[in-house]
Amino acid sequence: MSTAPHVSVVIPTRNRPDLVTRAVRSVLAQTVTDLEVIVVVDGPDDATREVLAAIGDDRLRVLPLPESGGAPNARNLGVREARAPWTALLDDDDEWLPTKLAVQLDLAAGARVALPIVACRLLNRTPRAEFVMPRRLPAVGEPLTEYLTVRRGLFHGDGFIQTSTILAPTELLRRVQFTVGLRRLQELDWTFRALSHADVDLVYAAEPLVVWHQDEDRPRITFDTVWEEQFEWLQRSRPLLTRKAYAALTMSVISSMAAPTRSGAAFRTLLREARRHGQPGIFDYLAFAQIWAIPPQLRRTLRDKILKRPGANRAAASATRPGAPVVASARRPVVPAQRVSGDSGRPSEIGA
Repeated sequence: MSTAPHVSVVIPTRNRPDLVTRAVRSVLAQTVTDLEVIVVVDGPDDATREVLAAIGDDRLRVLPLPESGGAPNARNLGVREARAPWTALLDDDDEWLPTKLAVQLDLAAGARVALPIVACRLLNRTPRAEFVMPRRLPAVGEPLTEYLTVRRGLFHGDGFIQTSTILAPTELLRRVQFTVGLRRLQELDWTFRALSHADVDLVYAAEPLVVWHQDEDRPRITFDTVWEEQFEWLQRSRPLLTRKAYAALTMSVISSMAAPTRSGAAFRTLLREARRHGQPGIFDYLAFAQIWAIPPQLRRTLRDKILKRPGANRAAASATRPGAPVVASARRPVVPAQRVSGDSGRPSEIGA
């Protein structure tokens, strides 16, 4: 490509040639054609390089790394190579619907801040069910950390953001980089920090534009994480969160990582932390209890049954009907006592 494209798409991958091929083809099939795809191969992987070379599209660039540095590092390096003013992120096991970039670019053009993060709903596809997430969009004035973390149901949350839904200015992704070494909640961490800047806001497209494939039998390095590491991350992130959001993350997300240890000390530590530095609500206590009492597989089964009930996705469906709003933004001035920011997390702890 001799001229700079309008959108750069960054896809980190390693040892998943079939999956990344599907992801790349979903980008090349976008109705927006003025783009480049940067696939960062995170370490030695001849098979992936071969299948990508066979695609034969000059919009595709492959950046092989000599050794693996993890997905956050790969994303940062891909963004560094981006030539477009906008960069979209895509995980190698997900795919986009054809109008994804077109819808998001339209919303970005109408944003009221200099550096909008544009997300969208997605289709969460598991071996047992398929449903739309997030279940609702943020209300005007609602603190985004609370929208994305505080539960209104026992087995699921309402708010959500995921890597493959994110379109953002390349300038922002270079200013606020992904945290290298953080193995889980990478998007959540990035979104918290990005939204702490006054010229940044989070905007949502109402329609689902991404297919999030959750093959729960497929190994994921991000799932093999010591819960104490994420607890330390949460404690460092506390200045970016409201008290309600901090309690929700402690009692649901971090607890879901600690519960398999069956450690009484971990149970007491997390409950004490949430009560001391957060403001737990009734659903936080109920979620905390069921996370420690019910095995994870059973919890996921119950969640899927609840979310695929008739009418469970009524709000999501209604938002895509003609005349329904296609954008939601919840920006408010940042004040020291209660900073407004935004959350994320690819693993299903946030929305499940």
